[in-house]
Amino acid sequence: MPKTIRDDLEAFIATLPPRIAEPLGHQENASMLLEVVMDLGRPPEARYPGRDVTLDGSEVTPQDIDHVVSRIGDFGGDNRAGIERTLHRISCLRNRKGKVVGLSCRVGRAVLGTVQIINDLVESGSSLLLLGRPGVGKTTMLREVARVLAEMGKRVIIVDTSNEIAGDGDIPHPAIGRARRLQVPTPALQHAVMIEAVENHMPEVIVIDEIGTELEAAAARTIAERGVQLVATAHGNTLDNLILNPTLSDLVGGVQPVTLGDEEARRRHTQKTVLERKAPPTFDVVVEIQSWEKVAVHVNVAETVDSWLRDEVIPPEQRWLDENGELVKVTDVARDKLASGVRGGREGGRNGHPKKLYPFGVSRSRLEDVARSLQIPLDLAADLAEAEAILTSRRYYRRRPQALRHAEAAGVPIYVLSNDSTTQIEEGLANFYGVRRPTELGAMKEAETAIAQVLEQGGEVELSPQSAYVRRMQHLLAEQYKVSSRSLGHEPFRRVHIFKGAGE
Repeated sequence: MPKTIRDDLEAFIATLPPRIAEPLGHQENASMLLEVVMDLGRPPEARYPGRDVTLDGSEVTPQDIDHVVSRIGDFGGDNRAGIERTLHRISCLRNRKGKVVGLSCRVGRAVLGTVQIINDLVESGSSLLLLGRPGVGKTTMLREVARVLAEMGKRVIIVDTSNEIAGDGDIPHPAIGRARRLQVPTPALQHAVMIEAVENHMPEVIVIDEIGTELEAAAARTIAERGVQLVATAHGNTLDNLILNPTLSDLVGGVQPVTLGDEEARRRHTQKTVLERKAPPTFDVVVEIQSWEKVAVHVNVAETVDSWLRDEVIPPEQRWLDENGELVKVTDVARDKLASGVRGGREGGRNGHPKKLYPFGVSRSRLEDVARSLQIPLDLAADLAEAEAILTSRRYYRRRPQALRHAEAAGVPIYVLSNDSTTQIEEGLANFYGVRRPTELGAMKEAETAIAQVLEQGGEVELSPQSAYVRRMQHLLAEQYKVSSRSLGHEPFRRVHIFKGAGE
């Protein structure tokens, strides 16, 4: 099905002051307009893919702001408003007294045909979770999924928190077809409206945009357990992000530490305490949206998460539309895992670390000292605005401060250390930048010597106590040389024993 775009651009332009609206008609690729930004005391700007354009040399005035505000709906608790019966979204900036001093006027588009790339998954009845960076088209695809399922004759209810899916006003936008829409009074009540949708309206499918809190994740699990198909988006670019996000990991089954028996730990060649999936995933399938024409699909989330926790990688199915509009499916090559010791997004680390790292709740001076000792070219951001990635500790991340929530929503990768000790910072930076610590090099040399001794003379060799990460590397080295290993003792003196297994 060819894509059909409906953008209601005339209604959008009609809300702008004439001196700002008029130049928009003279721009190249005017139909590609993404948003218009109006900040008090600055020239207004139009944003297009890959370029920004100043629309007028004069500064935005309070009258310009009032002109737009008077022509749109009321701002909600999330500081978002819309234009009735369109998909456009206007977000405001306020000063300390609550007065609007800036506007981000974003063009909303209904794109029919975007669901083609995952149509088989949609029609299968599986619960789908859509992931992707801001602006990649998650909400557009979600809206189209709702329409397609409703046209199939299913009872579809949309939980529309900011009126982004079905537009502003009491009458939903035609882009959702026969689907019905429940509006949410305030974002804090989204989880309650999700449950209300199940209890009051007998849906077969519930569509939700931006699951972002523990309460919403719990509500999603409750809905799935009642046999309702779920289609939703969530914060995060990849499945890895969700597994490592303590707030949302329940969507893919959650993670918990499990203590193994000696025999099982020996069989697995691992420590006695390992991470395992806590429960069945809420969503059967995770779709990582790279563009409207390309996605990566994890078709069995339970199996993928289990393999991830065993440090094995099940590559996602890559899908795209070729030049003839035909769907192509291939299995991607195995991905590198995120370095152990650093919890967070898949971006960065050994595969190209960010240039600007911002420490949030982590000692900047300690970070710089460790970087010097490891000879790492650390470049720290002065503030969150210029950060390309954020490094924080688990204690701060669990509090979910507003700054971290905003950064995560904006797609900035957040890496979480177990704590902010020098040892954890050293381990995290070493893994993040793909370098080895001096203690790590010595520990691996010791393990190599022990393995050689065991292969030549038999017996058992006890190594020096090491951190969990270094012990894991020593176990992997032993496995590579086909000798057995086990961890014994208690922290901080837990250590690896190398020996020849039975029958070797």
